[in-house]
Amino acid sequence: MSACIIGLTGGIGSGKSSVAELFVAAGADLVDTDAIAHELTASAGAAMPLLIDAFGNSMAGPDGAMDRAAMRALVFADPAARTRLEGILHPLIRQLSAARCAAAKSPYVILAVPLLIESGSYRERCDRIVVVDCPEALQLERVMARSALTAAQVQAIMAAQATRHERLAAADDIVLNDADLAALQPQVAVLHRKYLLLSAEKARASG
Repeated sequence: MSACIIGLTGGIGSGKSSVAELFVAAGADLVDTDAIAHELTASAGAAMPLLIDAFGNSMAGPDGAMDRAAMRALVFADPAARTRLEGILHPLIRQLSAARCAAAKSPYVILAVPLLIESGSYRERCDRIVVVDCPEALQLERVMARSALTAAQVQAIMAAQATRHERLAAADDIVLNDADLAALQPQVAVLHRKYLLLSAEKARASG
């Protein structure tokens, strides 16, 4: 029996990773498409020969991993380059994430996908979608505090993602992350109990 799949998403700086860690602490397996993308584009990653073939050696750093800053600059300047990059990475990420969800041992698995709302293929795989939400001004503040990006660069990333309204409209469940970790814990605890019940119902239905 396949595990119940809970899609987890939110805009950049919303705190998806913190929420995912709380679900893991509660006992859920985590499949993180961002982590998979990093694996694929690391030194000797499965995507690197394809990326070098498509974009040239300049997109690989001295260690053989993808030069993220160079690639980020390229895809924001050239929509066709973004399409080529996604055409290489997305099928590999979907394949690996599906295999890892299928191998999950916990009653439900958290499938963390930053662009879940924008991607129909991931939405179709999820039993529920939980959105980590916070005000856009707070997203901007958090990302600038943790990175070397300017306000304009962060705003460009946010503009390329679904809007806050679009994410909330697609959500089955919402975790509000406009305060601290202590405010997240009870929200995740409630959802954890809910997803255990949902997974039990799914198991009975398929049994």
